[in-house]
Amino acid sequence: MTRFEYKVVPAPNRGLKAKGVKRAEDRFALALSTLMNELGAEGWDYVRADILPTEERSGLASKQTVYHNMLVFRRTLEEPTEDPASPALEEAEEPLALAAPEQDTADPEHVDTQETALSDDETDDDEKPRREAAAE
Repeated sequence: MTRFEYKVVPAPNRGLKAKGVKRAEDRFALALSTLMNELGAEGWDYVRADILPTEERSGLASKQTVYHNMLVFRRTLEEPTEDPASPALEEAEEPLALAAPEQDTADPEHVDTQETALSDDETDDDEKPRREAAAE
């Protein structure tokens, strides 16, 4: 799927002066084509022009709606390259699953559960102070 990025720039307000360009329309066309050629050199394709409203402050307390002429450009995004530091999902290793201990269902007294409590001698050194504090 082709993805695009967009760039919106204000249309020129005034024309550019150039030798041999006399009329206001020609100066404005020169300013517009210069802007479009500069962005085209950077890889941007012209899409359209829009007139968009904005609310701007007028004085201290009042606001007014102002319309701006905007030019919309787009260009295709580069496909993201694979990051060598992070493997692709297909190449990632499966997480190791722990196998449950085999239980003999015929002998109910021989059922080995993982919830068996350790005696005080078998507990870790970190758990001894916690148990002593809880006992007090």
